[in-house]
Amino acid sequence: MRAYLDHAATSPMPEPVLAAYAEALRAVGNPASTHAHGQEASARLEAARERIAGHLGGDPAEVILTSGGTESVNLAIKGLAWAARRGSGAAAAGAAGAAVDRNVLLVAEGEHHATIEAAEWLRDEQGFELRRLPIDGAGVLRPEALREAIDAAGPERVALVSFLWANNEVGSVQPVAELTRIAREAGVPVHIDAIAALGQLPIDFAASGADALSLSAHKIGGPVGVGALLLARGASAEALLHGGGQQRSRAGTQDAAGAVAFAAALDLACGTGGDGAGFEERIARLAALRDRLVAEVRAAVPDAVLRGADPGPSRLAGNAHFTFPGCQGDSLVFLLDAAGVSASVGSACRAGVAEVSHVLLAMGIPERESIGSLRFTLSTGTSEAEVDALVEALPAAVDRARAAGLATRRTS
Repeated sequence: MRAYLDHAATSPMPEPVLAAYAEALRAVGNPASTHAHGQEASARLEAARERIAGHLGGDPAEVILTSGGTESVNLAIKGLAWAARRGSGAAAAGAAGAAVDRNVLLVAEGEHHATIEAAEWLRDEQGFELRRLPIDGAGVLRPEALREAIDAAGPERVALVSFLWANNEVGSVQPVAELTRIAREAGVPVHIDAIAALGQLPIDFAASGADALSLSAHKIGGPVGVGALLLARGASAEALLHGGGQQRSRAGTQDAAGAVAFAAALDLACGTGGDGAGFEERIARLAALRDRLVAEVRAAVPDAVLRGADPGPSRLAGNAHFTFPGCQGDSLVFLLDAAGVSASVGSACRAGVAEVSHVLLAMGIPERESIGSLRFTLSTGTSEAEVDALVEALPAAVDRARAAGLATRRTS
């Protein structure tokens, strides 16, 4: 048996989701067509949209289906920023000299690269000013840091605030309600990347106070290439894709089968699971398994350091992120893989890129300590045997990684 402990990269598709997806793929019809086949496809699509909205505390009209998390993040950041700047220009035209260009982006440190690179593109190619929001040693954006940044920039100049609901590498959960309250009181649009949080935390879009929320299906057992952006009714986002205008702020033929599969995955992840347990019960079991993993990794490798928030409500139930002194994270991934255990150094979007985790550096962890990072991520389908396999393989992998690192330093 191979142990799969990389669910934050992608999670296997459960049989009920696969069955719903396959059935929807067999159906023919473009949801935009007016004939019977098209209207049947449209009915499937809109029924799925309603289920997606229902699980996430949104309205079906707020659900924009996308090709995945990266598109959702880009649409939110670029679309909201463009709309905010355009609105400030319109205000200036209507009240000569009274308005200021709204071109400041406030983005938390340690964000996913989709957010970082979208914001940097706006800075480099579109003339926006990008200001980074510091995170603390646990990977958390503190409300006072956001308040200070908004005040320093001038609320009327801030086009957008963007932060993760929960960090995708170290699993730390942000104080979402307080952060969005501060931004909204200042009149600043808010985007939240909730991709890592989906399926592990209760998400209520309306209650969050955000203007936009990014999501991806494959993190909870849906298909790769399917995502959503929840865009509040009162929010405006310029489109990235232009064409048929099938959805608000997004053109393109809608993926009815993908929407059906996403809804089915949400039914299992956020509703009553295939085992009949409710959401809170499943997440409590997941947290208990994570806590066992943390305790046994510490026992097996006593100098391993857990990074991020302490286990509890401030950390994702399925996340355990360690650094192992004297090791290279990539070496540990290779050695564990050879022993039948799949894990990662961090985001799969940067796999194979030789660089130190920007998240750990933003948390103030020195580079020499950050290079030995390893992320274990679980799902509600992870077994005790998979944790056993990790604990059995880890000590030898660490010993070999340290020996290899020592040999490299001696010859360099």
